[in-house]
Amino acid sequence: MRRLDRATLATSLGIAPDAWPYASLVLVACDLDASPLLLLSDLAEHTKNLQRDPRASLLFDGTAGLDDPLTGARATILGELTAAPEPSNLDRFVRRHPSAATYAGFKDFRLYRMRVARAHLVAGFGRIHWIDAASTVLFPADAFGWLRAAEPDILQHMNGDHAATIDRYAQRLLGLEDEGWQLTGVDPEGADLRRHGTVARLEFPRPVTDLGDVRQIFAALAQSTGRG
Repeated sequence: MRRLDRATLATSLGIAPDAWPYASLVLVACDLDASPLLLLSDLAEHTKNLQRDPRASLLFDGTAGLDDPLTGARATILGELTAAPEPSNLDRFVRRHPSAATYAGFKDFRLYRMRVARAHLVAGFGRIHWIDAASTVLFPADAFGWLRAAEPDILQHMNGDHAATIDRYAQRLLGLEDEGWQLTGVDPEGADLRRHGTVARLEFPRPVTDLGDVRQIFAALAQSTGRG
């Protein structure tokens, strides 16, 4: 979920018994606890559907680039999408999707957060599991207030003072090319990177527990790139 910046949103088109499933492409970000965040227009068909019935599912497809896509991982997340007007949610989405800054302030656009109910994970042939507890999919929502408060300063510091280090993360740890990578988000499990239209994911070796832990892990990752 955290690795991908887009998903397929399925909503109910109409009212039962005449409702049809309706699938659409959406941009997505994840909150600190991994809850999906979507910025949707009131005019979009899927938003009209959600106003009638907030139940929805999101397909996160991690099979891109595989010779046989059916051997790759994908997950369908089920839950209810409701408005999430907190500024930190919108800030997190726009950092993930800078182009959204041009319309994020429009009156007919709203930030939605999925209240996850369960998930269906397909990790390849024969590796199929229903995950029936939202607590298994998500981190505790109330455990990372310290990171929500610190995240803007972390990003400003890393992007402003350690741009070369971020490029080394991308090149030597993730096997990516070019320079000019930026951190767009930090969460308990890792950091999101972006360069133009390409996104990448830097996984932490373990979940962070406090601000000192974040500093320590970033420093250790820098050392692992070969920096003396």
